[in-house]
Amino acid sequence: MREQPSVKGTSLPGGLRRSLKQRHMTMIALGGVIGAGLFVGSGVVIKAAGPAAVFSFVITGLLVVLVMRMLGEMAVAVPALGSFYEYARLAWSDRPRLGALAGFLTGWMYWYFWVIVVALEAVAGAGLVRFWLPNEPAWFISLALLLSLTLTNLTSVRSFGEFEFWFASIKVAAIVSFLMVGATYVVGLWPGAAPGIANLTVHGGFAPNGILPVLTGAVAATGFYFGAEIVTIAAAEAAEPAKAVAKATHEVITRVLFFYVGSILLVVCLVPWNSAAITTPYVSALRAMGIPAAAQIMNAVVLTAVLSALNSGLYASSRMLFALTRHGDAPAGLAKLNRHGVPTRAILLGTLFGYGAVIMSYVSPDTVFAFLVDSYGTVAIFVYVLIALSQLRLRARLEKEDPARLRIRMWAYPYLTYLAIFGMLGIVLAMAFIPEQRTPLIFGVVSLGILLLGFGARLRFGPPP
Repeated sequence: MREQPSVKGTSLPGGLRRSLKQRHMTMIALGGVIGAGLFVGSGVVIKAAGPAAVFSFVITGLLVVLVMRMLGEMAVAVPALGSFYEYARLAWSDRPRLGALAGFLTGWMYWYFWVIVVALEAVAGAGLVRFWLPNEPAWFISLALLLSLTLTNLTSVRSFGEFEFWFASIKVAAIVSFLMVGATYVVGLWPGAAPGIANLTVHGGFAPNGILPVLTGAVAATGFYFGAEIVTIAAAEAAEPAKAVAKATHEVITRVLFFYVGSILLVVCLVPWNSAAITTPYVSALRAMGIPAAAQIMNAVVLTAVLSALNSGLYASSRMLFALTRHGDAPAGLAKLNRHGVPTRAILLGTLFGYGAVIMSYVSPDTVFAFLVDSYGTVAIFVYVLIALSQLRLRARLEKEDPARLRIRMWAYPYLTYLAIFGMLGIVLAMAFIPEQRTPLIFGVVSLGILLLGFGARLRFGPPP
């Protein structure tokens, strides 16, 4: 019987620097969860499911919490540059070709997800800035946003950490303030306000359109949560990786549902789900409470969320690309570091791809750009499934070889891991039966097919896996 290789972490290569502090790591994790999707996209889910949209976010949020716990377990037990890219390879290290395929797909799908996010956020950011500067061309604003945050990432990893710390701080402060003010208003402690949760039931009931839109809303909400896992990638450049990941993943787990579910619950209490105002849920909630300059405030908060996502996208895509070079899954030239220990070429490639996608949003909005937009969310689910499968195998190996390294353990292993896998596969299956989700599913599968062809080319022309 073939002996399985030992599970070992991969060291930080010379040049990359451990410059991220604990406060950076915590905010990177929290900031990754709170994106523009919460502030804007949640209105789509509420409009479809009614007040029961709260449960759409509970369902998806619980899946993300389980995945984050799995990542926390693996990241503390096996610190590795590239995080889940390395875990996918290690999980099948007894079958090198399968391990190489799992790592290749995980790494490139994750890179693809974030470079598309970079483009989407640059386009969204331009629209938000034009709220104040309506005469400036959108393409120019997109370029300015991309270039400014590219320079931030090129300067040093600490620059990325500082910018993300402040971006995330603003988002967290905005959500906490909204929760406090909204709860005060709903329970009747706000001056001039009467207690009221009538909007939860008076417009057709709590689930006016039945249970199916609640489930389809969970599918749509999946992409809103994606991003918390960046903390396990950033751990490679943290001063104390194991401690940083353990603390950051714990804080995400305890707060993600509170931020999302709590704020969505307040929105549906304050704004009728079937009103036109629900398309801008948080702006409308602030107006319902009589907060002056609601549109100005939320535009600034959403712009901060967009800039945070842009900043994170450039960082996450470049570090994943850097990790891909270590096993020949990406050209070795992309691993070149500048004097600050930053992978310059990997960052610039993400920027160029992002700006190319921005150009496509104007030149070919209904074909190339539509394909990119419709495919990246499904790809994110595929990444999470691969993370869960990796944890199943690595946990079993670690329990046999070195159980002392399991300082964080996945709850109720392996049952909750299986539950998470079935839940995510259920989301993918559900997409086939939801008319508006079929195109994203098809394009996501096409993207997976392209990557499989890419792996075939890598086996033929690249170094042995």
